[in-house]
Amino acid sequence: MKNFALIGASGYIAPRHMKAIKETNNNLVAALDKFDSVGIIDSYFPNADFFTEFERFDRHISKLKYEKKTKLDYVSICTPNYLHDAHIRFALRQGADAICEKPLVLNPWNIDALAQIEKETGNKIYNILQLRVHPSIIALKEKIAKGPKDKIYDIDLTYLTSRGHWYYTSWKGDVSKSGGIASNIGVHFFDMLSWIFGDLKQNIVHVNTHDRSAGYLEFEKARVRWFLSINYDVLPAAIKAKGQTTYRSITIEGEELEFSGGFTDLHTVSYQEIIAGKGYGLEAPRQAIEIVHNIRHAEPIGAKGDFHPFVKKPLAKHPFEK
Repeated sequence: MKNFALIGASGYIAPRHMKAIKETNNNLVAALDKFDSVGIIDSYFPNADFFTEFERFDRHISKLKYEKKTKLDYVSICTPNYLHDAHIRFALRQGADAICEKPLVLNPWNIDALAQIEKETGNKIYNILQLRVHPSIIALKEKIAKGPKDKIYDIDLTYLTSRGHWYYTSWKGDVSKSGGIASNIGVHFFDMLSWIFGDLKQNIVHVNTHDRSAGYLEFEKARVRWFLSINYDVLPAAIKAKGQTTYRSITIEGEELEFSGGFTDLHTVSYQEIIAGKGYGLEAPRQAIEIVHNIRHAEPIGAKGDFHPFVKKPLAKHPFEK
């Protein structure tokens, strides 16, 4: 049985990590979050120690190590994007491996710096890349690998997931902390595309605002028009009529890729792979991190060239703009 600590226990994604730790027959010994709305811990590890202050959490981890001879094997990191780097460093310097949510870091050079910490400590950094363990995505990768070697696939990626005004008050609405729309809701898709279709050749941004981001990516084996948004008004009318607030679509050569189900257990599968020594390490997400970093700093060109049809949808004012 492995011992885990968890940083970021009150967030949306934390219960999936708790569930994964439980379902892999391991133990959560301590958790940290500055917010104390963490009753969900009772469903998984009611005996885990909980802290709202980093200093006390840090001291407790040291006491476990030196006084109770309890080795910490992994630290799961579910904190806001801009804190991942620091919390990964903490994990490694405590003698534990880090398991971090997406995006691993905000900038490509952060990967290089973390590689030095890995080398110094001998501990490892793992990234949750759940689409890489999704059965439909694995099947697609195998299909592309077996297909014509010179084939370049035309792909449209659309991901719309509505967010309310709270989003802009939270860290998610601060580009310096979240990395923006592409980092927040797009990085998993960009990693999946990189994993299947190879090295990136071109990255063009058509629009990049507070509530949407869109562009064109060309990989070795794919041309991708993509559009991401958190604005409800952008949703297709048919989706709104069903009372739904999320729309996800990937078409490859005009054929829809069905992968709407099978998401609930992907964190558990990811943990199983990591514990077995087969998880995705520090270098795995590099191209996706480079893609979202370049999107964030690019100058959008508007509706020119090969763009996603939704690029022409009317832009919206920021909800806090008078």
